[in-house]
Amino acid sequence: MAIEDDVTVVGGGLAGMVAALAAAREGAAVRVVSHKDSTLKSASGLVDVLGYRPEVGESEADESAIGESTSDEPEVGERSGGPLADPFDAIPGLPERHPYRTVGVGTVREALALFDEVVGDRYRGGHTDRNALVPTHGGTVKPTARYPATVADGLASDDRSTLLVGFETVTDFDAPLAADHLRAAGVPFEVRGATVRFPGEFRADAARTRLADALDADERVEVRGGDAGRGRDAYSTTLPARRALAETVEPHLGDAERVGFPALLGQHDPPSVVADLEAELGAAVFEVPTGPPSLPGMRLDGALRRACRDAGVRFTTGNPVVGYEGSEDERVRAVRVDRNGAAVPFHADQFVLATGGLVGKGVDSDRERVREPIFDCHVAHPDDRYDWSADGAFGDHAFARFGVETDDDLRPLDSAGTVAVDNLRAAGAVLGGYDFAAEKSGAGVSLATGLAAGRAAAKEVSR
Repeated sequence: MAIEDDVTVVGGGLAGMVAALAAAREGAAVRVVSHKDSTLKSASGLVDVLGYRPEVGESEADESAIGESTSDEPEVGERSGGPLADPFDAIPGLPERHPYRTVGVGTVREALALFDEVVGDRYRGGHTDRNALVPTHGGTVKPTARYPATVADGLASDDRSTLLVGFETVTDFDAPLAADHLRAAGVPFEVRGATVRFPGEFRADAARTRLADALDADERVEVRGGDAGRGRDAYSTTLPARRALAETVEPHLGDAERVGFPALLGQHDPPSVVADLEAELGAAVFEVPTGPPSLPGMRLDGALRRACRDAGVRFTTGNPVVGYEGSEDERVRAVRVDRNGAAVPFHADQFVLATGGLVGKGVDSDRERVREPIFDCHVAHPDDRYDWSADGAFGDHAFARFGVETDDDLRPLDSAGTVAVDNLRAAGAVLGGYDFAAEKSGAGVSLATGLAAGRAAAKEVSR
């Protein structure tokens, strides 16, 4: 069968879309094949490069000092156990197998430049190499390289007094508890938390996307007030959703100079929602990144997908890739996609594997072995299953670094250390040699290796 595409990318997450965009901009005809929605829709929307040295886990990081800086370039110590101030200074000292060492600091910078171009003014942090400190919905503080503009007024290096506002139906953000944790972490600002009812007659199980849509459209919502038992007549009226939300929060405001909400201040026009709330409250307004479903992640997914489509990338989604077709010269000819039990081949000249790691099932395991399930790429792991993990919950777990090993061109290696497939490259969390959760490096690795894999694939296309 004739080749249908120059490059096929398997996986539609951050690494996959960046690989596709990079390849398309090199002139290749590119298709992304993915099974489910992008994992970005469950991600925080923060883009980490390197938050901690590899031997430092999150359990130690939560106890680290916040620092006294009031700018968005915090003076954060780089002592063991603390967040890194400048991730680029630390990259040359990473283990040799780390993906950043494979692609190099220059590629990491180029990948961030591509990201900055795609997201434009939706994100902040591009003016500096230094990490910013972003409060999370759990009340911890996360070092990150890029963050949504809607998050910018909430940085932990800012000493303005803060009110955190949670909603009764958004249960993964307990604002009073998050405020307690931030105080315990030693943030340089006063912080309180309050839980309120989102205004309007929304169902108790209304999705946060529904609440975001109400704020986007500034829908009129019903507001009840008064208390007949205290001599005040009960009343009901309707107000625009943004004004109604501000009136709900205002009694809790006190002297707070900024107000943090769970990240649902609009799907499509957050700047307008934030501006109206700031005008009503007379205080700065920011979003606190929350768990899935994540509005900042959805916004980022939309921006990347639009950039890919503008570059001519085609998307085929909804069906899993279950295998591949090889050739006698040990090249991949096609990937097989399961459509109602039929294996449909998608042919290409070059392929990029960006299916995620253990969490995303891009790397699979049973009681005997660890494997990459589509191309059967080699995944190094101890023979004894009891050596896959450490005793402590936050110990040095070997499984956290399981993944595909590659050469300098990101081509997967076999167990003997030689290139297994010449026209296949791997990018993102499917790669081994790093612990993205402990390091806070997942998005940065996806950007950098996605860029490198996509460019390399496009340059190798047979013409």
